[in-house]
This record gives sequence, structure tokens and C-alpha cells, in this order.
Amino acid sequence: MPIFDRAIFSRPLSFLYNPFPALFALVLLSASSLGIRLLLGSHLPRKQPPTNMSTEINKMSPKKKIAIMTSGGDSPGMNAVVRACVRMAIHMGCDAYCVYEGYEGLVRGGDLIKKMDWYDVRGWLSEGGTLIGTARCMAFYERAGRLTAAKNMILNGIDALIICGGDGSLTGADRFRAEWPSLLEELVSTGELTAEQVQAYKHLNIVGIVGSIDNDLSGTDATVGCYSALARICMCVDLIEATASSHSRAFVVEVMGRHCGWLALMAGVATGADFIFIPEKPREDNWREEMCSVVQEHRKLGKRKTIVIIAEGALDKFGNKITPEQVRDLLADKDGLALDTRITTLGHVQRGGTAVAYDRMLATLQGVEAVKAVLEATPETKTCFIAITENKIVRKPLMEAVLDTKKVAKAIESQDFDGAMALRDAEFSEQYKSFMMTTAGQIDHEKLLPEKERMKIGFINVGAPAGGMNAAVRAGVAYCLSRGHEPIAIHNGFAGFARHHGDSPLGAVRPFDWLEVDGWASKGGSEIGTNRELPSESGMETIANLIEQYQFDALFLIGGFEAFHAVSQLRKAREQYPSLCIPMTLLPATISNNVPGTEYSLGSDTCLNELVDYCDKIKQSASATRRRVFVIETQGGRSGYIATLAGLGVGASAVYLPEEGLSLDMLSEDVRHLKEVFAQDKGQSRAGRVILINEKASKVYNAKLIADILRDEAHGRFESREGIPGHMQQGGVPSPMDRCRAVRLAIKCIQQLEKYGRNVHNRVKTDPMSASVIGIKGASVVFTPIQKLEEEETDWPNRRPKAAFWLSMKEIVDILGGRPRHSLPEPDLTGVKAKDVKRGLEPVK
Repeated sequence: MPIFDRAIFSRPLSFLYNPFPALFALVLLSASSLGIRLLLGSHLPRKQPPTNMSTEINKMSPKKKIAIMTSGGDSPGMNAVVRACVRMAIHMGCDAYCVYEGYEGLVRGGDLIKKMDWYDVRGWLSEGGTLIGTARCMAFYERAGRLTAAKNMILNGIDALIICGGDGSLTGADRFRAEWPSLLEELVSTGELTAEQVQAYKHLNIVGIVGSIDNDLSGTDATVGCYSALARICMCVDLIEATASSHSRAFVVEVMGRHCGWLALMAGVATGADFIFIPEKPREDNWREEMCSVVQEHRKLGKRKTIVIIAEGALDKFGNKITPEQVRDLLADKDGLALDTRITTLGHVQRGGTAVAYDRMLATLQGVEAVKAVLEATPETKTCFIAITENKIVRKPLMEAVLDTKKVAKAIESQDFDGAMALRDAEFSEQYKSFMMTTAGQIDHEKLLPEKERMKIGFINVGAPAGGMNAAVRAGVAYCLSRGHEPIAIHNGFAGFARHHGDSPLGAVRPFDWLEVDGWASKGGSEIGTNRELPSESGMETIANLIEQYQFDALFLIGGFEAFHAVSQLRKAREQYPSLCIPMTLLPATISNNVPGTEYSLGSDTCLNELVDYCDKIKQSASATRRRVFVIETQGGRSGYIATLAGLGVGASAVYLPEEGLSLDMLSEDVRHLKEVFAQDKGQSRAGRVILINEKASKVYNAKLIADILRDEAHGRFESREGIPGHMQQGGVPSPMDRCRAVRLAIKCIQQLEKYGRNVHNRVKTDPMSASVIGIKGASVVFTPIQKLEEEETDWPNRRPKAAFWLSMKEIVDILGGRPRHSLPEPDLTGVKAKDVKRGLEPVK
């Protein structure tokens, strides 16, 4: 795919190939015969940059030296940032340096400013914390310290700096850049440096990447490390729930977040907590009475456990701090609820561990963009930071974001809590509403609809199980009950509906038991079962008659491409079967992420986490035996989404996709590359290599065959093994992202069905939105008519969308994995043309 194809820029994640700076454009114009793809061409990692575009740039200008630094509190994913920056800088023909120990390293200089080789960051993706260290530096607060830091940078020839840290670290960087000219003048005037030494370094370019587990910087949807911290919290709460339920106890869980309640809110949504406290939204009036009322109602329903999550910066409506001890004492009050209550403060366990798949992807893509940004910066360019907004990596003015972040803290301090919520992004507010709806909705009877507006809604899962299905069902049922609707479970898909609806003692069609459903938030798989069978296979007439028999007013489907196909069949059959003229909507849930109409499907994040974890263990085994390659087969059908993003998260040496295909030439080139890589191996650990192949990438080459070919062609120079994680990729416990989005999207789906009401056959016939798919596109949640998706956006033979928004990331996988430029397979000839070529009636091209 040409990287300057304009179609790419209209797609999410098209940020990967924004135009390079003017210098690069001039090189392209003067060397058009080389082709644009040369920029992403052959790169065999070695100490010296490859002899390609980098060499041409070097002839035109001195080699740029870029330093990378981590500062402030550590967060999972920082090492992925460093790795991406180092390798992208080398790929772009620059020298990469790491500043160890944060600003302390800039001030002390010496061995703390180290030039990095391509192999120096090998294996860093799977490491937690920051391997180049971070430390408080009081000296940098003073001008004398910044003067020394500037001198050390000049002596090392560095005038470009990428910093990964929180808002305090990035603010310090902006001040450093503002003072840079005066610092150089002072260094020259005092004789520390000569005018000739500073001549080439008149301007300092700085780019920031936000590394923070709190997700507290305005202007970006996520910060590096926040989803990893959320995963740690949810894992701990899931474990606590087991002991809480055993002893019928209450637990107060304190999480980080002094001025930002993102972690507490998302953890509350993901785990189905009974109550949360966040700084931005104190409870109205008397929080004590409200919390006791909610907990008491939940206990009356039969719940044996109570979980309260509190952010460390929690306040009441009057700005007074709420402590875990206050909450515990209230729950344990013998004259009140009298619950056996314990406090668990998670502390720094939230920062620890390796980064989850999403944080690795975010850190890698932001690191790549940071290198491009620092090379394109001019003296007039404002200091920027790299953000993710609407699913795109973008550059934003740093200080504007810092000021907006400080406004939140000021709003909380001044008790302007509505203003604080307004300063958070739309998802934050929606998730808060979702939490309130699923935990306290049944207690608030004011939300009940009039009897005539209440609907009977069928819930059905179709296709393979995916993480988040149960969380979606739970949220949908909770919303239905809060509004007075009747949610009905259709067990085991359309097959169960058609053949077991009337079974005794339990048929496939039966009401939900809320006490049972309430515990589904963290459960994997599908508690109401699922099946790949389509309505046409079950018998369309049978399905239509059953919908009429059970008097369903709407259908809520959760599933993958089979569910998409099912909705399509039901819509088309409306003319023949009037009982199908009811509103229906689909919530995509499949690890393949191949449903048209959305960039995200429930279960895909859980799958990526499982696959990345599996590959980390495999790479560890490969590293222990040093020269070994593992070929891992991924699921995903004819969509290479999982293989590509997993390749980004584990640093794969190669990724084979159905969208590109696989040929003997590609394998031959990769074998040669691996031979050269292992020939240059200096004996370090972390020498293991991983190749990922999608299960449908080739009709001939599978993981075992490729591993055998590699082993045979290596001639004893390295070993190869295959690994097939299989259905473990469907995951056990769903990821927090899948759980949170399941809640948000499921509620929106029921609200969409609710708009139609009952007995709307005539309206449904003429309204395309009556059969729709909910999707996340950019930062927006949208409903798209299934008819439009069927006709315009679906690649039916390959069971995937026509446009793969994520495909542009494949180039980044190849670049950072050090894979040489390779030729793509020839397209297959089909139909009459194929016959004519075989018969010699048409020349082979």
C-alpha cells in the first residue's frame, strides 16, 4: 500500500504516515524513481543506519541526534516508548541517545547520556517500569542545573529531546526549551562553551509523550500506562470478590487518583462495584445515606459481597476529604448495616508489571510519531505532545493541555464539580452515567417508563464467544429493569431458540435472574450460550413464528460476523414474515474485529492481551535457548487485525496476513534476513524471535510448515518451532477495556431499541435504522443501518469490512521489527482469465 495514498488519511490511525518534513519531501521529489515505498524499505538493523533514504539525507545535512528520556512516576509502556523512539530514529538516519535517570541524567551527564544501538532495546516491550530509570532532580528546578543540562546536551551534540512523563515533567521540558537561547548565551559568556560549539544548536526541539497511570492529562483519550494500571486494579478486585462473597464481607478498595477519578470510575464499571467515590463527581447531599441505601438494597436482593472503590482524592460535596476509614466505619456501624468490612489499599502494585497490549500499541505508535514530530519541528513550532484522539495519533500544544488539566484541579478545589466533569472527555461522563444506571438504576423508580411503553426484549448471542459478552448482557439487563422493560434470555443462539425453546424443565427462552446476572461483569465466555447457526439454517419461518409466539418487541444481538449475517437475513425476510418487523440492533463481539460498521469489537482487546502474554512466554523460552524462532498461529479468520496488533505488541520479526497473502519469495527473503540477524547476534539474552501468521494467511503455508522450512533452511544456524495458542485467544477473564465498553455500548443499544417502542411494524418497514449495528468510529459511538453496510462496506467472500483501518500499522511492525522490504505475492487469477492463461490463450503477466 503506498504510504501517501490519500485514502489512508481519511481512515482512523492514518497518522502513521503523515507527510515527512520538507527535507524528506525534497528528497522524494528529486528521487522519484526510487518510489515512495523506499522510505519504508529495506532495513537490516545494525550499528550503522541502513544504506537507503537515511544515507541520502545524511549527504544533505549533518546527522540528527535525538535523546529519549523518561521522567516522573513510572508507568507500564514507557519501555515501549523508548524502544520505538530509538529504532525509528535509527531508521530515519539519526543517532539515538537515552538519558538515564530522567532530568538527573541530563544534569549529571557522563555515562548517564548513552548512545543507543538497534539491539540495545531488544526485548524491552515485555519489561515493566522504565529500564532507563527516572528520578527526582531538585537541581533541574534551579537555573544552574538547567545550565549544566544544556551544556551536557551540547557536548553530546543533542538538540532534540523526547520526554515521556507526566504533566510536571513535560512542563519542565517546555520551560527548558524556552530558556534554551539564554542558557547558550550564558554558557558562551562564562567560557563554559565556545561560540563555535553552540553554533549548530541554537534551537532545542522537544516533544512530549504522556506516561501516567492516572490518565489525567487533558487533550488525550488515554495516557501510556493507564490501561495497564486499570488491569491490575480489576485483577485485584476480582480476587477480593471471591473472599468477600465467601464471608459475606464488604471491602473498601482505595486506588490512585488525587485529582482524577478515571481509575476508580473505570474499575467500578468493569467490576460491577456497589459504590464509587471520585474527585470530579461527589455524591449529592448526604453521601453516607446514599451509599447505605444502595448497599442495603443490594443486600436485600441477596448479594453476599459489597465492593466500594474510592479514589485517593475523593471529596464530598463540600470539598471535605473522604477517607477509606470513614467508609469502613460507616459500613461496619453496628447500628446500621453492621457489615464485616475491610480496607485494601492497592498502592504501587497499580504501577507494576508489564504493559497490556493496548499500552504497548499506544506507546509504540506515539514513539514513532514523536520522532517524526521532533524532526519536523522548527524554532517557531510550539512544544507539542503526542496524543490519541478519536483513535488517531495527533500532535497537540503541550501547555494548552497542561493548563486545561490544572483547570480540573482548580474546579475541584473550588467545588465546581459540574465544571470538572465538563473538562473530562465525553467517554468519562458516559461511563459515569453507565455506572449509575447499572448499580443504582433499579433503586431509582423515577426512571421507570409508563406501562404502555415497556418492551419485551430478547437477548441472543450469535457466533463464537468473546470477552465482554457477559458484561454487555449484564448492563443491558440492568438498564431494562431500571426502565421497566422485560429482558428475556434466548439461550444458545438461534439453534437453541429453534429447537429447545420449549424444553422442560428449562427451555431456551426464559427470564433473567438479576442476582445471577449481577455477577457476570468479570466472567468470560457466554453465560447464555452462543452458536454460529444462522436463522436461515434454523429455519426462517420457525424463527419468525417463535418471535411472534413469545411476543418480542425487539431483539438485542451480541456477536461477530455470524451475528451481522443473521441481522442481515432477518432484515431481508421482513417482507415475507411480518413478525420480523421489530427493531433489532447488533453489538459487535468477536476477537477477529471483522464486523463492518465499527473499528472495535468486544473481545478483541481480551484476545490481544492473551496473545501478547502467550508470545512473551514463548519469546522467553526462545531467548533461553538463544537462537530460536517461534512461528505462532493467530486466530482472526480472514482478518489480520489480531496478528498485526499482536505483532506491534510483541515486536514480531514478521507478520503474515490474509490481506497481503504469503508466497515462497516472502519466506525466502525472511529466511535470509533471519540468517543475517543471528549471524550478528552478540550473545545477549533476549535473542528469541517470533513470527506471527494468521490462520487464513495462506491455503498452503501454515505455522508448522513455515517452522519446518525455517529449520531446514537454517542449516543448523538457528532452530525453529511452531506454537498454536488456539482457543485460549478467546480469553478467560475479559479485559477492563472490553468490560467498560461492553457496559457503555449495551446501554446505548437498549436505548436505541427503546426509541421505537411497541407495535411499530409499519415504521420498522420503512426505517433503515430499525436494523442497525452499533460501532466505535474515532471517538464517536454511531449506529449504522445494516442495509448500508451490506451493500457498501462488506467484503462478503472474506467475511470482513472492505476497508481495514488498521492495515497501515503493518508497516510500523516491519520497520521496528527490522524486517527488510519484501515483495508481495502475485494476485490470484480467477474466472475466464485464469482459464485462458492456463490454456496459453493469454500471456502470463
